[in-house]
Amino acid sequence: MKVILNIGGVIYLLLLLFIHGCTRPEDNAINKDKLNNSSSPNVQTSSPINHELHIIEISNMKFIPDNLAVQKGDTVIWVNKDMVAHCISEEIKKQWTSGKIDAGASWKMVVNGNSSYFCAIHQVMHGKITVE
Repeated sequence: MKVILNIGGVIYLLLLLFIHGCTRPEDNAINKDKLNNSSSPNVQTSSPINHELHIIEISNMKFIPDNLAVQKGDTVIWVNKDMVAHCISEEIKKQWTSGKIDAGASWKMVVNGNSSYFCAIHQVMHGKITVE
């Protein structure tokens, strides 16, 4: 799913990035060791890749969309538009979690592989990211 931004979308994205910058550092500390490991043999520096930004809205106790196809290296931002806190946690191997995302806040992650995820606070909420 590609995100097409108009003027309203650009303003929304800038506001979203501003809000994300106001979160606590510990909210974004998930998998930083993997992201900062520059000695990894999988890091490519020879050719630039255009990665996309995807937005998943949390609304009415659902992830919208709940299934998202992305490219490896794309960034996904979950925006909590519900009135209660949620979280995003990898479901199968419990490899990562966002921690609590308060109402009106957001969390982002660079996608490196397929993930099934859920809200550990409200376990009826599920989603899936597929790398094409």
